[in-house]
Amino acid sequence: MDALTPPSAESSAAAEPNPRVHIVCAEPSVANHFLAELRDVEVQRDSLRFRRNLQRLGEIIAYKISSQLSYTDKTVRTPLGESKSKHLHDFPVLATVLRAGLPFHQGFLNYFDQSPSAFAAAYRIEGTAQVQVQVDYLSAPRLDERVLILADPMLASGKSLVQTYRAMLRFGTPRQVHIAAVIASPQGVEYVTREVPEASLWVAAIDERLNNQAYIVPGLGDAGDLAYGSKL
Repeated sequence: MDALTPPSAESSAAAEPNPRVHIVCAEPSVANHFLAELRDVEVQRDSLRFRRNLQRLGEIIAYKISSQLSYTDKTVRTPLGESKSKHLHDFPVLATVLRAGLPFHQGFLNYFDQSPSAFAAAYRIEGTAQVQVQVDYLSAPRLDERVLILADPMLASGKSLVQTYRAMLRFGTPRQVHIAAVIASPQGVEYVTREVPEASLWVAAIDERLNNQAYIVPGLGDAGDLAYGSKL
């Protein structure tokens, strides 16, 4: 993407393409329906449906990412003979940021059901001149020569995802990195692609902008609160 300032998620496909940025809802599909329900303030009253739609979009993006992974040829025996097929060479490590990332992460885990998981607790420190991010909990398997998928529903400034990724490098250097989000801001996309150039970025949509509080507009609100209830 060039300036990365599309006027809306629906028109984001018109921006100059970046081969490492994949916009899932740029083309009509059922993913657009799930995304619309996530945004809808009426549907948001049903937290179970909100979590399920995050999970569904995780499944769709997991399927998209699966085309970039490595496969080996294998012959399996059926009740009537043999069939040649492609088997996933090794399952990726699935990482997410607590707590909003949990239902989105589950969508990836539904498809990559033999994958190990990694978790980070990252939060914004409010009341400062600039948004600061603190990562104070991290759990991950060894990442050396693994495929890493780092998923978080909202890619706002991009700072929490980048800091989480850098913190995870203490567990090793992945051979392939994918970062996934449901909704991103143009600023977040620019920041992540600049700071983590080795990663491919997968988003359902890129929205208009960040507001003064670094929230995505039009966005969908606080994904963690909508999924699990408001916090103090």
